[in-house]
Amino acid sequence: MNSLKDKNFIVTGASGGIGNSIAEKLHEQGANVLATGTRIEKLEDLAKKFNGVKTLKFDISQHEKIEEFINEATEKLGGSLDGIINNAGITKDNLTIRMSLEEWTKVIDINLTSTFLMCKYSIKKMLKNKSGKIVNITSVVGHTGNVGQANYTASKAGIVAMSKSLAIEYAKKNININCISPGFISTAMTDQIDEKYKEAIIAKIPSNKLGKPEDIANAVTFLSSDQSDYINGETIHVNGGMYLG
Repeated sequence: MNSLKDKNFIVTGASGGIGNSIAEKLHEQGANVLATGTRIEKLEDLAKKFNGVKTLKFDISQHEKIEEFINEATEKLGGSLDGIINNAGITKDNLTIRMSLEEWTKVIDINLTSTFLMCKYSIKKMLKNKSGKIVNITSVVGHTGNVGQANYTASKAGIVAMSKSLAIEYAKKNININCISPGFISTAMTDQIDEKYKEAIIAKIPSNKLGKPEDIANAVTFLSSDQSDYINGETIHVNGGMYLG
């Protein structure tokens, strides 16, 4: 996939396990990567480990500053943008009758609205290049639903539908917009889950194991390369068979 050589990519949520792995994989394939997130120490560790990876701390909940962020990130990458991986997101779980309006709104605002704005301002840059790749990270529960996650599942399902609409709008402009739907991936967060609960999760996965961040990164790399040029508005499920729709 050397088609990524010297291409300029932004990766959001890169201070977490999956985002970190995505940034690493794109860099290994020769892309120029700007990694962003809220935990600057994690971003600095990434930059130290992989010479050439650029970093920029940013909180995607700041909707009014997203256009400015895209402009600054693009400048740090040399003035053009070839792709963005929208990986950042949050959860605020609660049963529906206990879920506050704030819990609902916060998740929708960050997971869905911020992703929309990241896409919007990235597309403006990509139109100048007459090409681009956008990969939005969703979730298996956006397709299956999940107890206590009405807000999160709605946000992730919304990203899928939004991505289809954007793909229809901009396919003729040579911009590919696709999604990846991870299942349960082994990260620092899942390491904290009680072993009995983790065993119950694994029992529901046909492949009988958790995924690795690298599994997501590999799929992202494919959708970011010219090998995926005829794929648009699609979702690749990387969840061990949890969803077979």
